[in-house]
Amino acid sequence: MKGNKTTAIILIGLALATAFFAGREFLKMREPEPIIKGVGVTEVQKLSQYFPDLKGTNGDTDIYILKGQEPGGSMLVLGGTHPNEPSGFMSAVVLIENAKVNKGTLYVIPRTNQSGFTHNDPQEGSPQRFHIKTKDGERWFRYGSRATNPLDQWPDPDVYIHASSGQQLSGNETRNLNRAYPGRPDGTYTEKVAYAITEMIKKNKINMTVDLHEASPEYPVINAIVSHDRAMPITSQVTMNLEFEDIAIGLEPSPKTLRGLTHRELGDYTDTYAVLMETANPAQGRLRGKTNEALILTGKDKTYVKAQKLGRLFVPFTEDGHPLEQRVARNIAALTELKNVMGELEPDKVIEIDYIPTYSDLVEKGLGEYLNKAN
Repeated sequence: MKGNKTTAIILIGLALATAFFAGREFLKMREPEPIIKGVGVTEVQKLSQYFPDLKGTNGDTDIYILKGQEPGGSMLVLGGTHPNEPSGFMSAVVLIENAKVNKGTLYVIPRTNQSGFTHNDPQEGSPQRFHIKTKDGERWFRYGSRATNPLDQWPDPDVYIHASSGQQLSGNETRNLNRAYPGRPDGTYTEKVAYAITEMIKKNKINMTVDLHEASPEYPVINAIVSHDRAMPITSQVTMNLEFEDIAIGLEPSPKTLRGLTHRELGDYTDTYAVLMETANPAQGRLRGKTNEALILTGKDKTYVKAQKLGRLFVPFTEDGHPLEQRVARNIAALTELKNVMGELEPDKVIEIDYIPTYSDLVEKGLGEYLNKAN
């Protein structure tokens, strides 16, 4: 009997210890990584300023504003729409921590779907964090989920019906922010976030909105710009300019048959030039090996090298992979060209920004060179 009691006490102790460590890891997923404001940040707003119902929720994300001393055009950069696509988020961080606007205004939302940063996609085996070495030490960043956390929005319907178009999609797409635009004030949590962003664009009369994404190497729309038809005069010129710089990139028109996406709904429901970008991330794909920090950071995967030789991919893939700094460099180079061409075609929408790293700078020096010291 005494032995049974001892065993029971040990088992209870182990259960409590397991619960403690599991609970600590669970809470760590809700801890946001630090973003260090650069000298160019003039104001930080909350998204709830444009839709008060978000106040106190995970939807109430930060908006970093970099306003120049001279009036000009305006651009909104959305990172972290899908928090398991890190190049968009890291591109937003690089802008926040480095850029200084002289003319016009730059708005940056690094954690567009902040709820998605608080959990991982089930059964994917993804790490919770990845780490980048900087000149001042190591920084950590969250690797999240494509969708809103079920703790913030549940249950999923069997069929998701996009409110403004009536298009029917799989039920779990109800938590995909990039199927929720233009949103609605009386909708789901995800639709409310989309609605607040749409209202922000309208109230600030933002000239251009760029949503940064990643996709698997076997996805046909990859290393590409997806453009609303009104933005095509700008994006077609940008594509040619990037090709002249030896940055291979495709241009895709925003389809009118797939609804809820930024490049379609924001272009239809606001006056902004709506653009989406995709970079190649093997951590997104079905052919990948182990999903760990090395894959996220280096973009190297032997299976994808084999798939390239078999002609199964829509992007070149060698032993060099598609490292994170290269994917961020593609985004930054395209953002620079987008604001430049918009200003050339419409002089009242000029945006002048200093201290943005070039494509070659990011590829050669790495992301750590452009991340500020953590407090």
